[in-house]
Amino acid sequence: MAHLVLENLSKRFGATVAVEGLSLEVGRGEFVSLLGPSGCGKTTTLRLVAGLLAPDEGEIWLEGRRITPVPASARGMGMVFQSWALFPNMTAAQNIAFPLRVRRQPPPRVASRVAEVLALVGLEGLEDRYPHELSGGQQQRVGLGRALAAEPRVLLLDEPLSALDAPVRRGLVVELRRLQQQLATTTLYVTHDQEEALSMSDRVALMAQGRIVEVGTPERLYREPASPFGAIFIGATNALVAEVRDPDRALVAVAGLTLHAADLKGARAGQRVRVSVRPEQIRLLGTPPAEGNAALRGRVLVRTFMGAITRLEVECGELRLRVDVPSGAPEGSPGTQQEVWVLLPDRCRVLEVLPVEGGRRGG
Repeated sequence: MAHLVLENLSKRFGATVAVEGLSLEVGRGEFVSLLGPSGCGKTTTLRLVAGLLAPDEGEIWLEGRRITPVPASARGMGMVFQSWALFPNMTAAQNIAFPLRVRRQPPPRVASRVAEVLALVGLEGLEDRYPHELSGGQQQRVGLGRALAAEPRVLLLDEPLSALDAPVRRGLVVELRRLQQQLATTTLYVTHDQEEALSMSDRVALMAQGRIVEVGTPERLYREPASPFGAIFIGATNALVAEVRDPDRALVAVAGLTLHAADLKGARAGQRVRVSVRPEQIRLLGTPPAEGNAALRGRVLVRTFMGAITRLEVECGELRLRVDVPSGAPEGSPGTQQEVWVLLPDRCRVLEVLPVEGGRRGG
């Protein structure tokens, strides 16, 4: 049985629909990220779960119990906000102790638990410092410690790392995932950063316009996107128009090259589909390929160094392709205006069946 269940949730603010018909199940101890662009309903969903907002429709269940009408203070959830929301007149230890004191825990229990949490989040020796005396990363650790102090049944995090510098953020991504796995706390994490979601989550719920578009493991969402939005939002992709050549063998044609498609989504012979080919799946050759290997002749238009990879924009007739090559490859990467031969992968992913009218044919 799922630990946390969101059932057909909807929330409107006047004429604006923030969340519509949203359903999601989260297993006990699972780390699930709500990923999507700004304004897609991620934070509203989290606040509905926390009890800070009431849904217009739908139900929320925790451990088999309906908690939709239960006030936030009685839900047993810990929340970390984007703004950290620390009490400036309290030390790190006092901030962490606050939810325990609100619950009137005995002083010895409070002191013991605060010491445990300080060690857990790496703040030993900093317990007497006030928020203004701590770095951004340390302040966020205080916020996390305060959320964990009362041993919540569900941990809710609303873009907690977005205000931090990149090196600090990368370190806390690893630390937060380690803590979650160590404590096995059911966690719902809101982010617009795909790298955060992919690196930390057991599953990712991709959101757009108040709805969940698709849910899956990070690997599944990246390698096998089920929607055009998923393919484009998670990682870079080439969304190419293709024509179905042989439905029985799941063969499609892109610019005259034949590829195998994992799922034609019911498309028939001659119909156009949109397929996804990731930039790292494409190979480049400096000379024409051996006989029997079909390739596209192209020219490098743009070359962008991105650290571990170099991204190329390659023009192949009417096609414009993004291609990623390792920056440290012994053979190097082609320069701007250089002629290349493009080898597409044997397999691609169909994102959608295109309507009959309009658009270019892929074959």
